[in-house]
Amino acid sequence: MESRVRELCPTCTVRYSPSGPDAAAQQQQLRALLTSGIDVLILGSVDSRAARPTVRGAAAAGVPVVAYDQLARGPISGYVSYNGKEIGRLQATALLRALGSNASRIRIVMLNGSPTDPNAADLKKGALSVLKGRVQIAKRYEVLNWDPANAYADMTAAIADLGPERIHGVYAANDGIASGAIAALRSAGVRPLPPITGQDADLAAVQRIITGEQLMTVYKPFAPEARAAAEMAVALGRGESVDAIATGTVSNGSRRAIPAVVLEPISLTAGTVGTVIRRGKYTTDQICTPDIRSACEEAGLLG
Repeated sequence: MESRVRELCPTCTVRYSPSGPDAAAQQQQLRALLTSGIDVLILGSVDSRAARPTVRGAAAAGVPVVAYDQLARGPISGYVSYNGKEIGRLQATALLRALGSNASRIRIVMLNGSPTDPNAADLKKGALSVLKGRVQIAKRYEVLNWDPANAYADMTAAIADLGPERIHGVYAANDGIASGAIAALRSAGVRPLPPITGQDADLAAVQRIITGEQLMTVYKPFAPEARAAAEMAVALGRGESVDAIATGTVSNGSRRAIPAVVLEPISLTAGTVGTVIRRGKYTTDQICTPDIRSACEEAGLLG
C-alpha cells in the first residue's frame, strides 16, 4: 500500500496506526488521526458498527474514508475487499465435495464469523447458498471476534450436544476458527478429523492442509487489495473521482452505490496449496518445517 502511494504521490505521507482487536482503542486512534489533519483515511475497522460515529465525524470534517477489507458503516467514500459470498461458496463447495454423495444424511457444525463483522454475513450467505438443503446443519455458532478460543468453546459445546461420532464436517469461516475447532476435536479424541474449511491462507493452516488436518483455505492475495485501496485514497485526497478505479458498487446501510473494488478469492486444497509458494506469500522453507517435511514431499512441494 505504501509503495503504491509513493508511486502515485511521491510527496504524500502515510501514517499507520495498528489497533489490534480492540474497537475502543481503534476509535481513539481514529480521533487522534482526524485531529492531526489527515486528508484521507483508509480504515480496516475492528467493529464496523462501532466505527460509524468516527466515519461520520471524518465526513463532517471533509476527510473521505476508504473502507479496507471490512465494510464499515457510515458515509464512506470507497471500499476494497474480496468477494465474501464467493469465499463462502468456495468453502461450502469444497466441504460438500469432501462429504461425498450421501451428504444429505450428514451432519455438520457451522462456525460462522463474528456478528460484528459484515463480511461474516456475506460468507454465511455464500456458504448457505451451497449447503442449504444438501446437508444437515446440526449446530450453528457466530464466533465472537473470530477468536480461536471462542471457536474452541463453541466446538466443545457442539461435541457435547451431538456426540463426537455424529459430526461429519465443520464449516469454519476462517483459519483461526478452524484452529479452535481442530483443537476441540482433538481434545475430545476425535480421530480421524472430519473435513474442516478455513480462510486467509495462514501459514499454520497451509501446513495443516499438507498434513491432512484441514481440508482447505481461501487465499486472498494482499497486493491487489492494498494497491486498489492506495489508488482510491490518493484520488480522493486529490478531490478526484474513484469511478475509474472501482469495478462496481456496494451499499452499507448508510450510503448506497459506494464505489468498490471487489476481488475474486482463490481456493486452496492439498492439490493447489503450492499456489502460495509460486505467488511469493511463503517460501518452501517457511512451510516445510522439519516436522512436516515428509508430508511436503508427498505433496510434491520439495521438487
